[in-house]
Amino acid sequence: MVRRLRWLVAILLVLTLAAATGAALMLQQKGIAPRALAPYVEQRAAGHNPAVVAAGRLIARTLVTLDRGAAALPASVPAAFGAQSAAAGAAAPGNAVLVASADDARRAFGAAMPGQVITFLPGRYRFTASVPQASRAGAEGAPIVVRAAQPGSVTIELDAGEGFLVSAPWWTFENLAIRGVCRLDADCEHAFHVVGQARHFVARNNTITDFNAHFKINGVGRQFPDNGRLEANTLTNAAPRRTANPVTPVDLVGASGWIIRRNFVADFIKAEGDRISYGAFAKGGGTDNLFEHNALVCELRLRGHPGQRVGLSLGGGGTGRAYCRDNRCITEQENSELRGNLVASCSDAGIYLNRAARSKIVHNSVIDTAGVQARYPETSAQFDGNLVDGAIHGSNDAVLRLGQNLVASGAYAYAGQHPVRARYRDPQALDFGWNAQAPRTLVSAPGLDLCGTARAQAPAYGAIESFVACLQPFKGAPPR
Repeated sequence: MVRRLRWLVAILLVLTLAAATGAALMLQQKGIAPRALAPYVEQRAAGHNPAVVAAGRLIARTLVTLDRGAAALPASVPAAFGAQSAAAGAAAPGNAVLVASADDARRAFGAAMPGQVITFLPGRYRFTASVPQASRAGAEGAPIVVRAAQPGSVTIELDAGEGFLVSAPWWTFENLAIRGVCRLDADCEHAFHVVGQARHFVARNNTITDFNAHFKINGVGRQFPDNGRLEANTLTNAAPRRTANPVTPVDLVGASGWIIRRNFVADFIKAEGDRISYGAFAKGGGTDNLFEHNALVCELRLRGHPGQRVGLSLGGGGTGRAYCRDNRCITEQENSELRGNLVASCSDAGIYLNRAARSKIVHNSVIDTAGVQARYPETSAQFDGNLVDGAIHGSNDAVLRLGQNLVASGAYAYAGQHPVRARYRDPQALDFGWNAQAPRTLVSAPGLDLCGTARAQAPAYGAIESFVACLQPFKGAPPR
């Protein structure tokens, strides 16, 4: 009798294991990571009797723990991520205009001429409602520059729906610390709103915090602010954003030819509405946009909040036709590229492609996320040299061309195993040094990695060749 009971228990255990394995494989085929399944389970259990609700919460917590592991706050952010500690090069030669007050700034912006360098003297400046507008045009070779002489010497506080409205070409902002100080989060939408004819806009080496969309970029009257650059900026929030408005630090709609390089983006939690937020996206029918060597940490200091955080996206959540470059948005993006980026600690996909045609996804490190998701037949993408702690999954007839990529089966996460993530020393603490020899690929990656290290002839998979350089400030000044 006892022997028969033991056999019965053994058979039940085998059947349970087989069912769990089968379920994990099915979920893997559908590209559903444990962290993505968890909120669905909890939602389905809501409204039932207390035992069902409690079971749903327990299963959700277990799924998240298996997928994400123990949450440990990093002691510090690697020095090479984001804005630099030294000035980003000397100001371009031009006519210096010194600003010592908010009124001085308004006058300087209103009278700005090509080649002028508007320099805020060290101090704190507060703008309420009436923020200087960049509506006078600079010129090629003679942009209008707004700057602090040294990073950290000037803090600009904005208590306004949007900060600097840039509607004319050839403006550059550098070395500024900008903070939203609105009483209600919904009242601090943008630090910069770049619109219409504001072509060749540049923001470099700024530290910007506490906005819903730190940079909002879009067309006006069928004109689009093309060929801009965001370089070496740090974009963060100190707390979840209590708003149902979109929360996306880099929100680019319809513009083309942008270079978004070597920025650090973190803690973009949307606490109300649909609770879906993005670190950065380009959508709205634009083309030829490049995201390169950015470090996005969806949850750095702010962890465990409800909602979905997506890292980088071509296509975002889609665009209303009236806001699209061609008024149709058959594709959200064309010929755009994600190259050499680090995306980490996201409650949803690290990279998401939505109607993104002829995309290139090359040498990115995607760690502690729900992997890479691509949707709809308009999406076509070439993947090479990526290191993905999860799966690269296409659905709804997306066309993916997978070259050499280092990925993990999604089924591993359901067992609490993360073989790709484990190649790094301590990614939870933002230590992306290799545990052993770096895994290498034949997919070339000329130039430097995210940390500023020269790439090997057979480069490491992902964004980082050697993490040692990331512990020091990035030595190369952003190009002008």
